Amino acid sequence: MSLDFKKLMNNTACSIPPSGIRKFFDIAAEMEDAISLGVGEPDFVTPWHIRDEGIYSLEKGMTYYTSNSGLKELREEICNYLNRRFSLKYEAKSQVLVTVGGSEAIDLCIRSLVQPGDEVIIPEPSFVCYKPIAQLAGGVPVTIETKAENNFRLTADELKAAITPKTKLLVLPFPNNPTGGVMDKQDLEEIAEVLKDTDVLVLSDEIYAELTYGDKRHFSIAQIPDMYERTILVSGFSKAFAMTGWRLGYACAHPELIKIMTKVHQFAIMSAPTTAQFAAIEAMRNGDDDIEMMRSEYDMRRHVMVKGFNDMGLDCFEPLGAFYTFPSIKSTGLSSDEFCERCLREKKVAVIPGTAFGECGEGFIRCSYAYSIDSINEALNRIEAFVKHR
Repeated sequence: MSLDFKKLMNNTACSIPPSGIRKFFDIAAEMEDAISLGVGEPDFVTPWHIRDEGIYSLEKGMTYYTSNSGLKELREEICNYLNRRFSLKYEAKSQVLVTVGGSEAIDLCIRSLVQPGDEVIIPEPSFVCYKPIAQLAGGVPVTIETKAENNFRLTADELKAAITPKTKLLVLPFPNNPTGGVMDKQDLEEIAEVLKDTDVLVLSDEIYAELTYGDKRHFSIAQIPDMYERTILVSGFSKAFAMTGWRLGYACAHPELIKIMTKVHQFAIMSAPTTAQFAAIEAMRNGDDDIEMMRSEYDMRRHVMVKGFNDMGLDCFEPLGAFYTFPSIKSTGLSSDEFCERCLREKKVAVIPGTAFGECGEGFIRCSYAYSIDSINEALNRIEAFVKHR
């Protein structure tokens, strides 16, 4: 007897399309002389002093499970770091959970809060995971289209119009992937004013908090007194410390929320990788200079890429955070998918269609500047040639 697996599998999981990010990267990886601007991964190697701590922990045989919440020393250092860098105060014992990357923290937050029928407000374009995780939890994603004319920020009026009695959670994905948009203190205070008389909780994904440019540093909505209690702050080590493969993140929130998230984590994962946790202690303690060095390099590349797109006639919003540009390709007359497919096939440059980050991403492409300046310049030359001779 042959099993009909389509009838046996979870219908919601089957209905969710695969991520649109990896498709073009995977094709480019098999093409000779191809350049990829597709994946959001630092081109820096994890700083040596951080790697060395991981190696040392292995040499000392520290290969055991940690507590479900993570190493006590790491949780304390996360608290010290958040206080030092963003003036946020958390209690290590009851308000911090160490996770397998920031992605697990997002999953735990949504699964711990959302019940069937609950609405989850998601500004788009945004990272690909929020909507599918909400759907898998039985929630109803409610998307808000952020606009280039508003610098891809969520406005208070847009949020107010989207809230209903069924709204459980607002996702705040800022600094934003893919647009590079940020929310400053005034923006967030206006959002807080909308939320203050509701029971809506906030998932603030701050994985790019250290990668902001210009005069203003990142400001967290959790820094607003009325928002602290209702905010689940999610972050990690992948972007700021170039630790993507170590797979380590964390969540900080009210003790009652962390308690439930830890319970889900306990049964689903148990604990985050021990070696990565020892390395992360060093990153938290002594990694500030590494952050500044990488941010300075990204800032230089950011200017090069924005100028390159604008000079070739593709209108490009100046990103103020993360390490992506989100140029408009509407002037070419091509759809986002067509542009990316032809650019890869004809010029061997992989970029990501804006539609991978929500339907409102149509007419845009995402290009990462987490690549060497030589690769960026060559990619820009090839894209310009494609645009002019398509």
